Amino acid sequence: MRVAVIGGGPGGLYFAALAKRLSPAWDITLWERDAQDDASGFGVVFSDETLEGIAQADPEVFAAMSARFARWSDIDVRYAGQVRTSGGHGFAALDRNRLREILQRRCAALGVDVRYRTPAPPVEDLSAGYDLVVAADGVRSATRQTYARSFCPDLDERGCRYMWLATDRVFEAFTFIVENRDFGVLQVHAYPFDGRRSTFIVEIEENAWRRAGFEALAAREFTRGESDHESVRRCEELLAGHLDGHRLIPNASRWIRFTTVRNGCWRHENVVLLGDAAHTAHFSIGSGTKLAMEDALALAASLHEHPTVDGALAAYEAERRPVVESTQRAAQASLEWFENVGRYTGQAPDQFAFNLLTRSRRVTYGNLRARDPEFVRAVDASFDASFDAGLGGAAQTREAAVPPMFRPLRLAGLDLRNRVVVPPLATYSATDGLPGTLQQTQLAAQCLGGAGLVFAGMTAVSADGRATRGCAGLYTDEQESAWRRIVSAIRELCDTPLGIQLTHAGRRASTALPGPDGVGRPLGADGWATLAASALPWDADSPAPREATPTDLAAVTRDFARAAARADRAGFDVLELQFGHGHLLSGFLSPLTNRRTDAYGGTLRRRLRLPLEVLAAVRAVWPAGKPLAVRISATDWAEGGTTEAQAVEICRALAAAGADVIDVSTGEVVAHQRPRYGRSYQTPFADLIRNGTGIPTIAVGAISSYDDANSIVLAGRADLVAVGRAHLYDPLWTLHAAAEQGYTGPGARWPLPWQPGSRKPAGPRADRVPPRLHLLREPAAPVHRRWQPPPPARPPAATAPTAAH
Repeated sequence: MRVAVIGGGPGGLYFAALAKRLSPAWDITLWERDAQDDASGFGVVFSDETLEGIAQADPEVFAAMSARFARWSDIDVRYAGQVRTSGGHGFAALDRNRLREILQRRCAALGVDVRYRTPAPPVEDLSAGYDLVVAADGVRSATRQTYARSFCPDLDERGCRYMWLATDRVFEAFTFIVENRDFGVLQVHAYPFDGRRSTFIVEIEENAWRRAGFEALAAREFTRGESDHESVRRCEELLAGHLDGHRLIPNASRWIRFTTVRNGCWRHENVVLLGDAAHTAHFSIGSGTKLAMEDALALAASLHEHPTVDGALAAYEAERRPVVESTQRAAQASLEWFENVGRYTGQAPDQFAFNLLTRSRRVTYGNLRARDPEFVRAVDASFDASFDAGLGGAAQTREAAVPPMFRPLRLAGLDLRNRVVVPPLATYSATDGLPGTLQQTQLAAQCLGGAGLVFAGMTAVSADGRATRGCAGLYTDEQESAWRRIVSAIRELCDTPLGIQLTHAGRRASTALPGPDGVGRPLGADGWATLAASALPWDADSPAPREATPTDLAAVTRDFARAAARADRAGFDVLELQFGHGHLLSGFLSPLTNRRTDAYGGTLRRRLRLPLEVLAAVRAVWPAGKPLAVRISATDWAEGGTTEAQAVEICRALAAAGADVIDVSTGEVVAHQRPRYGRSYQTPFADLIRNGTGIPTIAVGAISSYDDANSIVLAGRADLVAVGRAHLYDPLWTLHAAAEQGYTGPGARWPLPWQPGSRKPAGPRADRVPPRLHLLREPAAPVHRRWQPPPPARPPAATAPTAAH
């Protein structure tokens, strides 16, 4: 095999070394345009998982790296003039230039032909002359550009400015600095990487960057390798209180924007991308060097395990892509958190620190409690104090260690015993809009299951507003009576508050019951005419709806108000209006589905007109003491759709018109949507609305663990957490979550006949008591470990010359 490697960063060098170690007969040539000893960058951070892989793959490299590591376990959050510390994390950092030296020596020892100060030949020539070309040529990869049609790159340049620096102040922990200045928020990501220096990344939002005067300082072209010294001095002035008399050290340091690199494919014939050329992840959750070295290990292993280059490259991408995409999802959440950090600068220091630490959704309440129980206890106590302050300063008597999801909440005039909501879950079991036995049984089970609030699902305000023939309605006296019987029957079992969601399905009406894929197909000739803001079909297979006339709109408003009055008489405690998911009112809000030119279309103010008219009519008949919720789609997941700023404006208008809480969902507005699915993927939008407006929110969407529920509530991302499919899997999900956490307080009330089962059952071999197998017990690792550089080696003492004999 003849292998060409483009780029002599850690990823390219490590791949060359591993491949040569596995296959000494291979001819491996690496091209690097810079000199061997050119300094580039500062420190890099590794996880224990990555280091374990390096130790197994090449013990010599690992040993050389370990001798230079700075290690610590604490994270310091400096905010509002205070410091909060969370321990038990575990970090290892290394000077990037020392790492390159180690890998350069390893390549030389193994016989890799490394050509410094030598730009690589054109990739087309390398592809023709070598069996394999590994492009480790960085975030601005020329290889990726050459074969852009094959790689299909997606480069997402973000809005914040940041600058890589070092400082001769040696921090003792990973340190986040967040300062709220007159020009905006200034933040720093800092960590030590040897006994003399720390990496110091300064980040600032674009408009704040301009107001701080950096735009004028950076208003010229810089040559390759040149630093923006004026901006560096300005940063030193602004952050002097954290530098403690130390200086900032530039190295080709200037303001840049972070670019998230994604590629549709990582390989073209015998050319493969590695590291930043293939993908990037924001520096706030880790190191690009770490990802590149993991790539290198996987690529070398795949080439060793598969007989053909094509098979090896396919295996490499299949193995690495899911890992990288998972990392990028976490990085995106972290990146967006820091881009919008100004939303949270009103939080108390303890909650802010918890919010920061859990921003990527990889670190959670339970995870932090396992690492540093004292830190979580402090955050819990702060949360309790803020809750008591909201009740007028009267401290409440409550048992210790209440998980956040089991804290009570007052919503309008209704007291909820905990923060868990069972969202509207359609059963498609109604006949002529009449809810049946399955609907009653499901609601009863979920109300007995411990949630603080349970919603009946997707109830139509008119016959033609049903999504399917199996959808329940609330537009006839018979339906009202049926719902009253259901509510009364459940009230005999428990006092869990019951809500109902009212909707008109709009152009999503007149469909068959959903099949195994969850999609309901249009009924066609067997269906009924549909109504929408504009005469736009859902997709190519759907009939065009009729554009609603002013008469239709008045009728819809009247139908919602009548259904709301019926819901009150039936005994429901909470009402939710469906203004999302492409239903009729959602269709008026989105610019993608509202093409009207009258008073109900065009600007956002006009698109809001019908939803606000409906809300006003409902508010007029729905009692003030009963909460009124509105569900929205905060994004359409499609170009040209509702923006974040518009979602905030919509929610402000809804709150001003009488909505007590916003149920924040996303999407299902247009068929060509492209959602970014993932665990709790919609929670950032609930966070946006709550912290951007102060309006209470419900987070919903792919939330299925009590750990996520606790994290969302304690971080202040939402006030309530809707758990849907997990309640279909286990109607007693909330009570079981309490049992798992050892919680037995009033926030988790077991029905009396079930109380003997309120403890988690013993598992297999639960009665086994293991023997002692160690003569001396290993001491527990300390929760808090600070980086304390070893003292510099003393020169050997001078000795007196001896006489020659």
